[in-house]
Amino acid sequence: MKPMGPIPPDFAGQTSLAIGGRDVEALIAKAGDTPAFVYDFSVVRSRVQRFRDAFGPEIGLHYAIKANPLPALIAAIAPLVDGLDVASAGELAKARDAMDADHISFAGPGKRDAELELAIREGVTINLESDGEASRAFAIGHGIGFTPRLAVRVNPDFELRGSGMKMGGRASPFGVEASQAAALVGRILSEGADWRGFHIFAGSQSLDNDAIIETHAATLALAERLADEAGASPSLVNLGGGFGIPYFVNDLQIDVACIGEALSHAVIRRPDSLSDSRFAIELGRWLVGESGVYLTRVVDRKISQGEVFVIVDGGLHHQLAASGNFGTVVRRNYPIAVASKLGESASETVNVVGCLCTPLDRLGDKVALPHAEVGDVIAVFLAGAYGRTASPEAFLGHPPSRELLIDPDDPA
Repeated sequence: MKPMGPIPPDFAGQTSLAIGGRDVEALIAKAGDTPAFVYDFSVVRSRVQRFRDAFGPEIGLHYAIKANPLPALIAAIAPLVDGLDVASAGELAKARDAMDADHISFAGPGKRDAELELAIREGVTINLESDGEASRAFAIGHGIGFTPRLAVRVNPDFELRGSGMKMGGRASPFGVEASQAAALVGRILSEGADWRGFHIFAGSQSLDNDAIIETHAATLALAERLADEAGASPSLVNLGGGFGIPYFVNDLQIDVACIGEALSHAVIRRPDSLSDSRFAIELGRWLVGESGVYLTRVVDRKISQGEVFVIVDGGLHHQLAASGNFGTVVRRNYPIAVASKLGESASETVNVVGCLCTPLDRLGDKVALPHAEVGDVIAVFLAGAYGRTASPEAFLGHPPSRELLIDPDDPA
C-alpha cells in the first residue's frame, strides 16, 4: 500500500461526497456524464477572503488564469481580485471578457508579433521577457500608433527555497537578468513607452512559510535596488506567487496569516524609492486548486497476478498531474476516494487506472480504498488547478471531460 495526500478540508469528514452541498450523482447529471471536473466556487471565494484578511489593503491580488481558464470561473473571480495575469492571446481574450485591460498583464517567453500587437492595441501590460521582445514591442507600437504598456519581468538572482518549480537564481527563458533590468527600464522610458513596473517571480508550489517570507523580503530588496539603478520608481511591483497547496502525504497548509503579516510590515517600512509603488501577489493554484474534484466512473474491475485494478472512464488525458506525469520526479498519490463511501474505512488495496492504452495512465497507485464496483464514482481531489487544460486531452481520441462550476453561496 502507498499513502495518498490529505483530502482538502472543505471535503473532509463527509460520509458520502457532496460538492457545494450537492450530491455527486446530481452534479454528474447536470454536467452531462463522467468524466467531469466540478468546481465549488465557495471554496475559491473563501481563499480570496483569507488572502484579504492576511495581507490587508497594501497588497493586491492577481489571478493567474493559466491555473484554470474556465470562462465561468474567470467571470466569477474577476470582481474579487485586482488583476488577471495571462500567458497567451487565447487567455487574453478570456480575460478581456471579464476585466478591463488596465488590470490585465501578459507574461511568457516567445510572444508572437501578432500577440504583442493585440496586447498593445488592447492596452494590457506586457511583461517583457527579453531585450529582443522589447525591441519588437517598440517597433510594433510605433508602427500602429499605440503606446505600449510595458513591465520588466526580472529573472531574480535568488530562488524560492522549497518550491516545486524554481523560476529564479538560474539560467532561464523567463525574464531579464537582474543585472540588465535597470538598463531595459531606461530603454522603455527613452522610447516613450508606458513603464508599468516590475514582475519578479522566483518559484511556485512552496509549502515553506519561512522560505516565502524570505523570498518576499529579497524581492522587495531587489525592486528597491533596480529602482535606484534605473532612477525611476515602479508603479507596480508584482511579487510573484509561489503559495503551494498540500497534494501529498505529510504536506501541510501554509500559514497565510503569518506570511501576510510579515509582508505587510515590510511594505509599510519600504524605502523612498518604492514609496509610491503598488504591490501585488499573483496566485493560481492556491486560489482554485482545492476547489475542484475530478469525477470518473468505474467501468471495469479485474485482478491480475493478485493485484486489483479498478478501471475508470477517465485518466491522464484529463488529469495528467494526478497520474504523476506533470513535473513530479517521484510518482505520489493525490487524495482519491470512492465518492459514495467517503466515510467508510478502506477494505482493499487497489490500482485506479484510466482507459488509455498506456501504463502511465494510473490515477491511484496501490491505494487503500473501500470496495469499489462497476458504476461507482471515483473522486480525485485537488483538481481545480492544472487539470483539463494542462492535460493531453486529444491523446488517443477519447472524448473531452465535462466542466461544471457551482456556487452554493449564490442565491441565483
